[in-house]
Amino acid sequence: MEIRERLLALQDGQNAAFVARLIPNISAETVLGVRAPALRALVRQLRGSAETAAFLQTLPHEYLDENILHAFLISDLRDYAECLAAVEAFLPCVDNWAVCDSLRPRAFSRNREKLLPEVGRWIASEETYTRRFGVGMLMAYFLDEHFAPEQLDWVVNAQSGEYYVNMMRAWYFATALAKQYEAALPLIEARRLDAWTHNKTIQKAIESYRIPDERKAYLRRLKEKKQGDKHG
Repeated sequence: MEIRERLLALQDGQNAAFVARLIPNISAETVLGVRAPALRALVRQLRGSAETAAFLQTLPHEYLDENILHAFLISDLRDYAECLAAVEAFLPCVDNWAVCDSLRPRAFSRNREKLLPEVGRWIASEETYTRRFGVGMLMAYFLDEHFAPEQLDWVVNAQSGEYYVNMMRAWYFATALAKQYEAALPLIEARRLDAWTHNKTIQKAIESYRIPDERKAYLRRLKEKKQGDKHG
């Protein structure tokens, strides 16, 4: 309860209203509006404490801010096995894109060979935010020197009717077009993605400063009919 009391002391009503509008699938009453710098400062204060260990064992939480803090605390863990166990315990409680995208464990970057099978398993999950998290991990840790072309198929095959999964798939492919253009382009040319994700990928690629103008011009010609959008 002490951690909750700290969060309540940091709440910001104006920011809470703004955040609640960005995450329409959760109750606005669960949003305290604690700002990210304050949450990260709290992580530094709590690092390695018994209070943190107890908090990570206490699920589910009531407030969005508790869940984001939980994600930040997991991301701060340095031991891979401990971090992976904490992620696995937490994923069933993740119910929105903001908490999902706050989970970026630093221990994962140092253990990519061990991590890759877990990423494949998460991407194959039927749970919306577990799948989104898996695609996010593939994007974060496996589009540079650890990239393999078959990983693109993992994301192609993660077809979903869920907006928040498909937005992450689009981010992944837009990033792949920036970092692994020769491997990713044939899948776009072949329209292997569903129409919405295909178009959103191209939109995000065109908005990227990392993709040259001549490639953007070609990608524009591959775009299908205009699609709607929302946050996330």
